[in-house]
Amino acid sequence: MIAGLPAWAQEATAPAAVPTDMVFIMNSLIMIIGGILVFWMAAGFAMLEAGLVRSKNAAMQLMKNITVFSVACIMYYVLGYSIMYPGDGWMIQGILGAIGTAQLEAVGVEVSGLDAYDYASTSSDFFFQVMFCATTASIVSGALAERIKLIPFLIFTLVLTALIYPIQASWKWGGGFLDEMGFLDFAGSTVVHSVGGWAALVGAIILGPRIGKYKDGKTVAMPGNNLALATLGTFILWMGWFGFNGASQLAFSSVGDAADVGRVMANTNAAAAGGAVIALILTMAMYKKADLTMVLNGALAGLVAITAEPLTPGLGAATLIGAVGGVIVVFAVPFLDKLKIDDVVGAVPVHLMSGIWGTIAVVFTNPDASLWVQLKSIVIVGVFTVVASLVVWFIVKAIFGLRASAEDEMLGLDKAELGMEAYPEFVKG
Repeated sequence: MIAGLPAWAQEATAPAAVPTDMVFIMNSLIMIIGGILVFWMAAGFAMLEAGLVRSKNAAMQLMKNITVFSVACIMYYVLGYSIMYPGDGWMIQGILGAIGTAQLEAVGVEVSGLDAYDYASTSSDFFFQVMFCATTASIVSGALAERIKLIPFLIFTLVLTALIYPIQASWKWGGGFLDEMGFLDFAGSTVVHSVGGWAALVGAIILGPRIGKYKDGKTVAMPGNNLALATLGTFILWMGWFGFNGASQLAFSSVGDAADVGRVMANTNAAAAGGAVIALILTMAMYKKADLTMVLNGALAGLVAITAEPLTPGLGAATLIGAVGGVIVVFAVPFLDKLKIDDVVGAVPVHLMSGIWGTIAVVFTNPDASLWVQLKSIVIVGVFTVVASLVVWFIVKAIFGLRASAEDEMLGLDKAELGMEAYPEFVKG
């Protein structure tokens, strides 16, 4: 009792009993909020890519982003979720999950009808996980911009989101053989980002560079049309990453979980800042001028790098992990150009190379991580994704063709494929 307070106030200040279903409710809530934030990353990818391509291809990038997201969501429902989370229904134990559509709880379900009363709702889990699947597909879009046809690209996306991504993700997050080996990947530096990066790299090699990108041994700059949009897209992605990493704690029902979610978000933010600042310093040192596109990608590389383990580092270590991602971007972008691999938005350095670095960096802060297991898992996922992507890209190319004609590419895919322009009132003087 507190002296001086009336009886009703004494009752109001008394500690309330914790409902037995609070764990279920709070865990479901964090995944719903996280899923909304990760959904917002789709807008970030759209703005980033629309800003970094030339104006004659901006509408195509916007079209690709909204259709890729939609196709991914449908295919993850039709096949992907069951393959990725088979429970006891593995077709090949630990390697190949179950075939079937995703099933949610009944309307107004009672406790007795829940799949996991001690964890969270299946619907919130599906909602959160489908956003990760769509993110993987979005990574591929920017790398192949300005020369790939829409329908073949969407067909590849269909296979990527229905089979390629879910199969390898089941090996870790579905309780498959990589998880049993002790592979650690908190929110997907490898499971999500490197898979999208590998698929993008294979596609870029098969597709070839844009017309005029490489001449007489030199790289010809093809600047994006709107760096304001690209910057907005980067900030949106940065914001969405708080859900991407933070909600990957998959729990918010205890003091420890709540503190850990905050720690994950703080480390995620620190890594992005580290990547951006080091890219700024390096470009000023190397080129005597700061390069905005490198700084934007430096921040994104920092975010990808910390995604494998955003919980165990301190703020200083998180900043350094992100900074290494920024270094990777600054050197990898011109390196790809030397190899004549045309990656329009820098998806391969950001998502693949920084994803590999982040997966390795887990061993520096998490004592449970094994360098050998981390490396072996990177290779296994990489080989699977490359081989699967090669097969799909070649089949799609043989049946439908991949590349727009030279005339369409020079005209711009907005007019050639969509019959519309992103900036119809813009006229060159």
